[in-house]
Amino acid sequence: MTKGGFRSVFVTAKDGLKLHLREYGERPTPGLPIVCLPGLTRSSVDFHPLAYALSHDPQRPRRVLALDYRGRGRSDYDPNPANYSIPVELDDVLTVLTACEAEPAIIVGTSRGGMIAMAMGVARPTAIAAVVLNDIGPVIDVAGLVRIKDYVGKLPQPKDFAEGAAVMRDLFTSQFPKFTERDWIASAYRTWREENGKLVLTYDPALANTLAASDVNAPMPDLWPQFDSLAHVPMLIIRGAVSDLLSPQTVAEMCARRQQCDVLEVPDQGHAPLLLEPETIAHIAAFIDKCDGPI
Repeated sequence: MTKGGFRSVFVTAKDGLKLHLREYGERPTPGLPIVCLPGLTRSSVDFHPLAYALSHDPQRPRRVLALDYRGRGRSDYDPNPANYSIPVELDDVLTVLTACEAEPAIIVGTSRGGMIAMAMGVARPTAIAAVVLNDIGPVIDVAGLVRIKDYVGKLPQPKDFAEGAAVMRDLFTSQFPKFTERDWIASAYRTWREENGKLVLTYDPALANTLAASDVNAPMPDLWPQFDSLAHVPMLIIRGAVSDLLSPQTVAEMCARRQQCDVLEVPDQGHAPLLLEPETIAHIAAFIDKCDGPI
């Protein structure tokens, strides 16, 4: 284990691309493994506070895998941007689960990661023991989609992280109204990295192509069949209280379609909650413990 509390692991996708993940904790552990799937432009770094806490739990330390999809973080960029799609990324996730002997797993999916988890419920239901859907559901509100489409792959190149923090503050104050300057700086460090003396995005700008064909004026297809494929597993739904992507109405309908459902609303955060506050981490840890049963 490295000083940061995790080891970097690389797995080769079916088409030869190198996929990166962070592995926290030791193998084997008595409990189910946790697999963290980030949002569209996000990376494994987002899950560090949660993954570190779960893997260092004094009573039940967990093995946690936090993935970088192709084109994000330390994974290879795809020369064909059309492969930045949920079917391809789902196949990558399943390849990683097999290579790392991490099935079945408790999936923690933020935004796009939750969409992949729902798709996994159809493609390989035996891979999922439980699921945490972080600010995502079968219905995506158009306002949030428009906002995301407006910035993905189009962010300016700041001269330093302080300037990057200002960019993030201008874009995301509506979603994170209580952020401090320190929070915005941390957000900048998750969005850009230093390369050859310059700041570059931590994802392939060609990801913008995945949204280019979205017609925000047309009815959005829903994912209710994929959501219903997870009816056999425990579920925790997390919603940011000011989210513009997941509505309270959609959360209510999600719960109505299930016999049992745990819901956590994170105050003063929108899309998507960062999963780093002690209260949020404790709630997720308690949910995971219930999925495993008594020690």
